[in-house]
Amino acid sequence: MGRLGACVTVKRAPRRVGIFGGSFDPVHNAHVALAQLALAELALDELRWVPAGQPWQKTRPMTPAVHREAMVRLAIEGVAPFVLDRCELERSGPSYTLDTVRTLQAQEPEATWFLVIGQDQYAAFHTWHGWQELLGRITLAIANRPDAPLAADPQVLQVPHAAVSLPMMDVSSTDIRERIHAGEPITDLVPQTVARYIDQHHLYQGHPGS
Repeated sequence: MGRLGACVTVKRAPRRVGIFGGSFDPVHNAHVALAQLALAELALDELRWVPAGQPWQKTRPMTPAVHREAMVRLAIEGVAPFVLDRCELERSGPSYTLDTVRTLQAQEPEATWFLVIGQDQYAAFHTWHGWQELLGRITLAIANRPDAPLAADPQVLQVPHAAVSLPMMDVSSTDIRERIHAGEPITDLVPQTVARYIDQHHLYQGHPGS
């Protein structure tokens, strides 16, 4: 008669989830390429795209959220690990990343969380609301523009935190808005579905802003 084996419980590794926030005004190919790279390099199970509601550091008027959300949906359509999260669009008042991270972590406290930001955001990280707490909650994934040194304020460097570096294409939403305003083509800078949406809704044809 065979011996009964002991029941073995296999504990699953925590899910690895990335947070990719921004105004996405408009979303462009560099955003998509960075998100794809983050999925691969960080071995993410999911990447949350979080369009900003009212970015507290933005001084220019924003394109209405309904358009920015729609463009992100078009850009990430068909990529299963990409998820659009509306938490900042639904929240009243300024959009603070710390509030977003708290909200998402409360929904899935066992997950390991990564925050994808740009080098310019990392350099100004010490100006963010509650940045010390934020550093303790997530691992930073920093997108570095070509030929730009990775640098942070001494205040940030004094606080132990985890960070990884990701390369980034040299494309910006500001450049795209300026091109549209000048009547120049953008088909090589944004997903085709996004280019069509911008054209159909006549976005960015006024003053491009900054």
